[in-house]
Amino acid sequence: MNIFSIYNVIFKRWRSKRFQLFVETVRPSMETSVLDVGGYPGTWTTFPPYAKSITCLNIHPINWNTAQSPQHNISVTLGDARHMHEVEDNEYDIVFSNSVIEHVGEWQDQQAFAHEVRRVGGKLWVQTPARECPFEPHYLAPFIHWLPKHWQKRLIRWCTVYGWIQRPSSENIAEMVTSIRLLKKSEMKALFPDCEILVETLWGVFPKSYIAVRKH
Repeated sequence: MNIFSIYNVIFKRWRSKRFQLFVETVRPSMETSVLDVGGYPGTWTTFPPYAKSITCLNIHPINWNTAQSPQHNISVTLGDARHMHEVEDNEYDIVFSNSVIEHVGEWQDQQAFAHEVRRVGGKLWVQTPARECPFEPHYLAPFIHWLPKHWQKRLIRWCTVYGWIQRPSSENIAEMVTSIRLLKKSEMKALFPDCEILVETLWGVFPKSYIAVRKH
């Protein structure tokens, strides 16, 4: 068992529900092109085709053969979402991103990411876990993301489900703590001023994630 199988079990229902909300809210069609920033073909092949074409952009290579699911018309490409110089303004009808912006670096990196995804697409759907939620979804532990980073580095190995199962090295932990920056609702509003910020909740009480939506 690894941590990714745990993620799949825990978050599968939420992800399916969220994808249906995306379809109902942004309304992709077989006439629209989609850029999935930081995503993978499997996100789309789980569901019936909803777009004319889907491009998955990542900073690392993805092993994908279009013959695996030709009806979805998915292609993969290498690129950094903070600097998509090769992509024209409004080149895609929809830009989609799920749980990526919290991984791109510090605030300045998140600003660059937000600027680029707003620039290259018409409609927009950008989801990220809420910092205000007491449960941290990457480490599968409560409250740890509210602690200073030097405390996180000490506690992650022995006080989180991620640490127990994955058994990360101190170098792996340091890299994760440095690279993950969860966002507050106020920060999402600042990053996406032309978007509506939807709120997913945990148990109907705590904000679980935020979704920046631009419908036109």
